[in-house]
Amino acid sequence: MHTGHVTTPFGRRPATLALVKGQLAIAASTPTTRVEKWKVFRDVCETRERFGLQDRALAVLDALLTFYPDAQLEAENGLVVFPSNAQLSVRAHGITESTLRRQLGALVDAGLIQRRDSPNGKRYAHRDRAGAIEQAYGFDLSPLLARATELALLAQDVAAERMRFRRAKEALTICRRDVRKLITAAMEEGAPGNWGQIETMYIGILGRHPRYPDRNQVEATLDEMELLRTEVLNLLEMQSETENMHGNAALHDRHIQNSNTESINEFEPSLEKEQGEREREEPHAKRITPGESKAKLEQIKAFPLGMVLRACPQIVNYGQRGGIAHWRELMTAAVVVRSMLGVSPSAYEEACNAMGPENAAVAMACILERSNFITSAGGYLRDLTRRAERGEFSLGPMLMSLMRSTSEQPRKVS
Repeated sequence: MHTGHVTTPFGRRPATLALVKGQLAIAASTPTTRVEKWKVFRDVCETRERFGLQDRALAVLDALLTFYPDAQLEAENGLVVFPSNAQLSVRAHGITESTLRRQLGALVDAGLIQRRDSPNGKRYAHRDRAGAIEQAYGFDLSPLLARATELALLAQDVAAERMRFRRAKEALTICRRDVRKLITAAMEEGAPGNWGQIETMYIGILGRHPRYPDRNQVEATLDEMELLRTEVLNLLEMQSETENMHGNAALHDRHIQNSNTESINEFEPSLEKEQGEREREEPHAKRITPGESKAKLEQIKAFPLGMVLRACPQIVNYGQRGGIAHWRELMTAAVVVRSMLGVSPSAYEEACNAMGPENAAVAMACILERSNFITSAGGYLRDLTRRAERGEFSLGPMLMSLMRSTSEQPRKVS
């Protein structure tokens, strides 16, 4: 039992169970033998926001530590300091007595110091004939010694969080600059595309960004901005590929006429077989060469898996182990969703051929998120497939729309 370490406050200040619990926890702890007092103070400064302390509370704690004579906190030497309010005010840069009392209370509530009140509420000490302190009444610094390791770890966590926050803001600044300048260049040089709508998306992302954001809000805005940057780069790359195809059309024609068709059959047997079947079913359809098919697949760029899962969180429930960590797991979950939504195997196979298996799985995840608004999932997927075959489909706007709606859901609930 450590009942001798629990004291109640003097005067009108009430005793609370939280105060008693904190004193018992400090009494039952096995503090470090000694610790450098200014190192502990620096850790408290780093973590003051976690404790809800103001900068004036740090000034008061700094003043209290100056009344402790040794450079290291050590339980054997006694950890109670007993300055008057006037002395504390002078060393705390002249703060008023009312502010001093309020900040002392904040330090006590944070569990960084404890009160050791005398019978009359005054702060003083009893000394023996040799001048050594036998009993002191004032403020006990034992919590700083007992929580030194905890405060050091908490300070490291705060520093790491501050680093992540700073890097997220830096990444957002660079991404925002890239998108703004790419859109401006595309509009000034007359690049094909609906750049007015993309600029509206850009302005909308910035409009939703808070003036004083936290790290989570910065990362959410960064996700949207990175998605928009990927979409802009995809449009510009598609334009470059289109110009190259038009500029080298005659060269491609001569190459096809002079090349050996048997080599094409050797390297692309499944594609040639599929094209033959389509020609028998649709004799008037335009024949797609293997090079054109590969070019169309490259037009639809894959997005990071993390972005897809943030935009389409419902697909995670259909993972094999209740989660999705790899693209293969996403494609497996997409097959389950395809069957659940009534999409035929042939429709999904055509989507995989037109978009690629990864993007087809992403399309199924998007359809699942919007299943309440889609009458026929199979018909919707076939429409996306036809647009992908014409080179008119991109996953970017769909993912951006879903990401915005997902991020807005908690705000609507509140």
